Amino acid sequence: MAIITVSRMFASGGSEVAARIAGALGWQLLDNVFVDEVAVRLGAPVAEVEAREERVPSLAQRLAATLALGAPDILPGPPDDALPPSEERLIEVTQRIIVEAASRGHCVLVGRGAQSVLAARDDALHIFCYAPRPALVARAAKRLGLSEKEAEKRVDDTNRQREHYVRKYWKRSWLAHENYHLCLNTDWLGVAGAADTAVRLAREKFVTPTASSA
Repeated sequence: MAIITVSRMFASGGSEVAARIAGALGWQLLDNVFVDEVAVRLGAPVAEVEAREERVPSLAQRLAATLALGAPDILPGPPDDALPPSEERLIEVTQRIIVEAASRGHCVLVGRGAQSVLAARDDALHIFCYAPRPALVARAAKRLGLSEKEAEKRVDDTNRQREHYVRKYWKRSWLAHENYHLCLNTDWLGVAGAADTAVRLAREKFVTPTASSA
């Protein structure tokens, strides 16, 4: 069995790197599929799961959820069976999907704390994709059609949320280099160069990295 996790700064191109790695090795890719699978298992709308993944709820959101569950007469809301899944349930289901995917065969897992969930496994290669902040902002502005100021806010907010997410639920630092085997500067290497570097390392580390051996 062989697993690659790809953690990524927002707008670093990490998801593209992961897709290229999976394609080159012929491995299963789990990226946005996470959202669909979590939504199905929780019976929740995909849009809701997408909006909440890799994020820590704000104080206002936590208070609203607590009041809705504990005192519905104080804070009117939907009936119990229509309440959104708790943060703990989201994390539990996401973690289960990660472990199940890793048990099925060679795979590339993107974000969602996979590097923390599978930290103890010796058949995993953990990768972190990053870039200098100006490069992240420029890429976000171009890709999303945002102004520079809007892109700066999106980059900073998203990366801050990812750091808080990993710290809260896995008690680790998302940015700490000791959590990864390979850190790739996608601004310097480019998306293709970063993927090629990862593929070369994976082929050296894993004896049977082809889809046919999964």
